Amino acid sequence: MSDPAGIPQNPTTSAPHPPFPVARLLYAFVCGVLAWVVLHVLFVLAAVQFLMHAINGKPNEDLKTFSASLAEYLRELLAYMTFAREEQPFPMGPFPKAA
Repeated sequence: MSDPAGIPQNPTTSAPHPPFPVARLLYAFVCGVLAWVVLHVLFVLAAVQFLMHAINGKPNEDLKTFSASLAEYLRELLAYMTFAREEQPFPMGPFPKAA
């Protein structure tokens, strides 16, 4: 199909592109920094938990619960960064509870 000037017309019209998600990019960057910090905190908690287990013969239950919540938080941060999750993680959303 062509117009009167002889220029071919494309019968399919493409939808306009959505605007670049600048806010999502900034949130993802903040989530990346938080994930880096949380990962290192989890390493420290793992070492402390190992010492508690070596000294007391059993792991500390409160530390175990907190570590599980922190690990879930790390999962949420990474899921948001990779678009596997749309809900914003803490501090924009609620802090996760251990399963």
